[in-house]
Amino acid sequence: MKYLIMCEGANEKKLIDMLLENKKLKIREDDLLGRITYHARQIRKSPMVMGQLRLYGGDVEIWRIGDKQTDKLDIPVEFRPQIKKVTKYCTLPELEILLIISEKKFKEYEKNKTRKRPKDFARENIVYNRHKYKGDTIFYEEYYGHDIQKLLKAMQEYKQRNHAHKNDEHYLVEILKA
Repeated sequence: MKYLIMCEGANEKKLIDMLLENKKLKIREDDLLGRITYHARQIRKSPMVMGQLRLYGGDVEIWRIGDKQTDKLDIPVEFRPQIKKVTKYCTLPELEILLIISEKKFKEYEKNKTRKRPKDFARENIVYNRHKYKGDTIFYEEYYGHDIQKLLKAMQEYKQRNHAHKNDEHYLVEILKA
């Protein structure tokens, strides 16, 4: 059994890669299809994912990582026998909620959440090493890269604070080592 991790965006991919590099996930690099995570929302739209599925040919479990995943995963007919399970791991309403929690600005965000998305709030209120958050992947790497515990704490606090996930949406903390 291999795991296919499909990340909605580059920022989600960066966080998952950092967790993987720091050996914080339940699985290791060797457990991954192609030994990497993928920036892909759909199998058919990613030639790399399709190629790796064809090469491997064995059983696969898919982890979809994103802020909201209303789109249904379309599994091409040729891969249906090998895909054994698909699980969605979400950070609703957006990934930036983890930065907001890490910066201890969640209560301030709560006051504005009807007028501002987390992404906009983060752009206006989060600064690290004199750099404002602009939505770029390098910010996540610099912010959490040397303090992975800060990311783990934000993920745990997010689960404690959030009770809005649907039954088929799981929390990122569920893919962490116990």
